[in-house]
Amino acid sequence: MAINTDKNSYTVIFAAIMVVVVGSILAFTASSLSGKIKMNEKFEKQQNILYAMGVDENVDEGSINFISTDKVEVEFKKYIKEQLVIVDGKATPNDEAYLIDLKKQEPAAKKGEPRKFPLFIG
Repeated sequence: MAINTDKNSYTVIFAAIMVVVVGSILAFTASSLSGKIKMNEKFEKQQNILYAMGVDENVDEGSINFISTDKVEVEFKKYIKEQLVIVDGKATPNDEAYLIDLKKQEPAAKKGEPRKFPLFIG
């Protein structure tokens, strides 16, 4: 017995199966890559901080080349001597101050909570 592919029910069932299969594949891929995504976000923040300090791989004035991700941790430790977190005017050492997201500090500040600011000594 052959399947009648001209019916609307066949199209709906096929679409539903495809949504489940593709959604499952995407969910598995996202969960398996979450660790690499977090590491890349850390590397990107370190690259941006180093670039703001003038540490980059630019060959000439017109190019914009960040430190490559395989060298960024070593270069970050080399150029950033100390990281501090400033809360209510008090600075405390914190080796992960570069992970502070200033945009996420705004809602806390609107509620009256103190903001955290990173300070890098290089």
